[in-house]
Amino acid sequence: MAAQREWFDTDYYSVLGIGPEASAKEITRGYRKLARELHPDKNPGDTAAEERFKAVSAAYDVLGDEARRAEYDEVRRLGPMAGQGEQGGFSFDVGDMGGFGDLFGQMFTDGRQRGSAGPRRGVDQSARLTLSFYDAAKGATTSLNVTSEGRCETVQVRIPSGVNDGQTIRLKGRGGPGRNGGPAGDLLVEVAVQPHERFTRQGVNLEVTLPVTFSELALGSEVDVPTLEGESVRLRLQPGTHSGSRHRVSGRGIEVTKQGTVTSGDLIVRVVVSIPTALTDEQRKAVEHLSTVLAENPRAQTIYDESAS
Repeated sequence: MAAQREWFDTDYYSVLGIGPEASAKEITRGYRKLARELHPDKNPGDTAAEERFKAVSAAYDVLGDEARRAEYDEVRRLGPMAGQGEQGGFSFDVGDMGGFGDLFGQMFTDGRQRGSAGPRRGVDQSARLTLSFYDAAKGATTSLNVTSEGRCETVQVRIPSGVNDGQTIRLKGRGGPGRNGGPAGDLLVEVAVQPHERFTRQGVNLEVTLPVTFSELALGSEVDVPTLEGESVRLRLQPGTHSGSRHRVSGRGIEVTKQGTVTSGDLIVRVVVSIPTALTDEQRKAVEHLSTVLAENPRAQTIYDESAS
């Protein structure tokens, strides 16, 4: 038996904001919602939120385990007087209680509480982690505050490279401790990735928009392209390259490892002509001269010709 005396006095269903008829999924959903709202990382210095967080974790520790929930429900149904026996100034024969006699006979023997003989797996714990774009792409080792058995600990975790915003990572054995030799539960880490001012990503590929000049596209050139690591790579543009075209730099995306196989994404570069917002007199004359020598109308093929209808 893993029942505890406080079971008589604490309504764990109310603590989680659910009813006694709630399903296992509703219990987990209620716990995760409250755990996110009350987590110490989101409420630094708020002792009231920390105490509620501990109470929510303790409630889920019982209700999140099917066997412990059944024991809790029976204890609550029979009431606090059921377990007093001879210890409350009166006596009764637990054998008269049928199957419940075993329940309370295990709970109160020589005035001491006993635990379940069988091993039990620890409960899964939830945590939320905010990562920079760089750390999400490259992977990082960081600390998380995890509450287990009413204690708030700092836990070092390794986040693999290439995690996505909103992704949940399961860390085996980093959750609540097992009982009676049972395995520990898992730690479920929900990742929130901050946006980058320059880069975006599609799967394992990184994408960046690179401003260029008209002459660099028209005449062809070599331009420097930034990478996520901070260094630059050279990209050759052919004469006549179109603004808005996309170019691939192999192997400069996100590197991920799955089942021992390493995969590297690419860096996708979108080149866009930068148009000056103000021109000097000399620049204006140069552009006007260019417009006279480049007299071909680029929209000629798209203008509707009424004579052809």
